[in-house]
Amino acid sequence: MTEPIWITEQDVVDLLDLREAIEALERGLREEARGQANNMSKTQLALGHSNLHALGAIFANEQLAATKTWMHTDGGATPLLVLIDTETGAIKAIIEAFALGQMRTGGIAGLATDWLAHDAADDMALIGTGKQALLQIAAVNAVRPLHRVRVFSPNPVSRAEFVARVQAEFGFEVIDAPSVVEAVEAAPIVTLVTRAPAAFLDSAMIAKGTHLNAVGAIGPDREEFAQNIFTRVTRMAVDTLPAVQNLSKEFRTQFGAPGAAWDAVLPLSKLIASGSRRKGADDITLFKAMGMGISDLALATEIFRRAQQHGRGRPFAHPQRVKPRIHVERVS
Repeated sequence: MTEPIWITEQDVVDLLDLREAIEALERGLREEARGQANNMSKTQLALGHSNLHALGAIFANEQLAATKTWMHTDGGATPLLVLIDTETGAIKAIIEAFALGQMRTGGIAGLATDWLAHDAADDMALIGTGKQALLQIAAVNAVRPLHRVRVFSPNPVSRAEFVARVQAEFGFEVIDAPSVVEAVEAAPIVTLVTRAPAAFLDSAMIAKGTHLNAVGAIGPDREEFAQNIFTRVTRMAVDTLPAVQNLSKEFRTQFGAPGAAWDAVLPLSKLIASGSRRKGADDITLFKAMGMGISDLALATEIFRRAQQHGRGRPFAHPQRVKPRIHVERVS
């Protein structure tokens, strides 16, 4: 048996950039559309302000599966992905998955933007300045080269700090917007990446023809956009339908229990496989991301392949079975 490898955060960022991550995601979603990739339903368990997350996926053609778990807390998280051989059950790799998760979350929104935003869109509004925010800008910029980004978050100090970071990273104009309304006005691309407990984006704020990425509210206690936005949506996609049906407050309120009402909500994989890009008559296009195992496995598979090619990763001994102690020593 080949020894598994431990792939560090540094290995991950050395082996894969964001543009390559978006390409890997599209390949993974095309595998899903062909029936060769399947998600394990995402689940989470709340403890106060913290949430324990678990998800996974299988790629049949690659004979690979993955599980990823992490605890999202006010103090941070330490996500780990375990890559597994589906034929033998052996561990192929353990991947430190913070950068992987950022590229997956940013990359899937970038991929959706590539399919659903106007070809000429080069002006973006970003609501939220947390840990995922910079990658959201980078992913959109990878598919629609930007000339301007307008940024809003409620805390003016952290917002100004984030604007300075974006200006240092990119060459386009970055505007510190004092409100959601001023940030999104006439913006052809709007990305929401917050943990807001109540909707803050209303239909009247959004220009005709806008593409909206809603990627921050991933639990039933979170909500970013108002229900009246659905009345203007002419094309919508989600990363994984079961997770949206189970965990998205916005979609659960609009569509109710799983059934015929959900027929207009397409997995992004089906939209890509059908070649269904934005049409001239479309008003708002909407993409909702919850996070799914196929996205993580798509990146993990490519990272693992490159690690093997370039001799990266630290080998470690594969776990070996040891018989449990079944005879209990009794104390007289």
